[in-house]
Amino acid sequence: MKKTFVKKLLSLALAAAMGAMLLAGCGASGSASGTSESGAAGGKEAGATAVEAAADASGGDADGQKTIGMVIKHAQTEFIQAFVIGATDTCKKYGYELKVVDAQANTEQILNAIDNFITQDIDAFIMAGAEDLVSLVPGIERLNEEGIPVFALDTCPEGGKVEMFITNDIKESTAKAATQMIEGIKEAHGGEVPEGVLIEITGAQVDMYTADCHEGLMSVLDQYPQLEVKQGEGKWENEEAYARTSDLLSRYGDKVVGIYVHTPDIMGSGVVSAVENAGLNPADYFISGICIGKEGIGLLQEGKLYAVVEQPALDAAILAVEYIHDLFEGEPLPEIGETVEEEGALWSPAQVIENTYCDEGRTLLIQAPLIPQECDPSDPQLWENRIE
Repeated sequence: MKKTFVKKLLSLALAAAMGAMLLAGCGASGSASGTSESGAAGGKEAGATAVEAAADASGGDADGQKTIGMVIKHAQTEFIQAFVIGATDTCKKYGYELKVVDAQANTEQILNAIDNFITQDIDAFIMAGAEDLVSLVPGIERLNEEGIPVFALDTCPEGGKVEMFITNDIKESTAKAATQMIEGIKEAHGGEVPEGVLIEITGAQVDMYTADCHEGLMSVLDQYPQLEVKQGEGKWENEEAYARTSDLLSRYGDKVVGIYVHTPDIMGSGVVSAVENAGLNPADYFISGICIGKEGIGLLQEGKLYAVVEQPALDAAILAVEYIHDLFEGEPLPEIGETVEEEGALWSPAQVIENTYCDEGRTLLIQAPLIPQECDPSDPQLWENRIE
């Protein structure tokens, strides 16, 4: 199955309209099939105010209108905002209502949101981020019992049926960034990897994403036993990442030859600041990771980050709603073993594989570019460069 999307982005001001809970219905526009001139983002032009965007989104007729419920974590986070923008624009394209709840990664709030969505007779559900992926499974199972298709972004519930988990391969992406980091270390040490310490700043240890990042990193570092890995839990926060990096730099000093950050989009600034405040040059540590964000783009352009794989967040959300639309239209989802292609798209080609996290479902593994080695930080296809 091939899909073509021409994307025009909403302003991030739309995401700023979200508080603890945002319910937004998307008015009808666009056709249900074929290539659209406005594509998945046929809504507000960049620069629209949050009030204008919310008002524009609420103008649809609810009679017979399909409704998609979406739970997100931490609305202030840029890649989560990209999820919301991608889903909002694509719902607007098809005339679907989108209801978004920021559950703050809190399991009780997620379960309450799911119960409310079921009461409101939603037609499909998108789980766009959580941390405790086991405790929320009863909510997924309730959605399954009601016949409501479930899609997942960012992380996947560890139980129940998920029609499609759309993600880049976290382990593979991490290994790609780590491999490039090792190449940088080699170049700085006469073509060899020296004995020393490599600092690993992790996300929250409870998160599935963190475990996958660590596994991907160690798949590379296990080849270099002369490197001693020292972890600091950054907890997806710049302040924590700063504190852990500062502590580890103080403890290991000249032994440190590299720093790997699980997600530089929300911990990279903290790590870079810790290095600089210690009177050191970030470029000497080949700071690498996955997920860029607006801050990461700037740090890459300044040479303070060395190699970062972009998380194609906007595209993942667009694809989720496109496949939900296919289900509404009675079209089958791509089967395990198939390849989904979109000419010119950074996420293509995407492999469909078995979802090993939940009880039943498929995973769509979309491509993710290594920046700046495979794609310039200024490339307009990167979602970080398509938002203001």
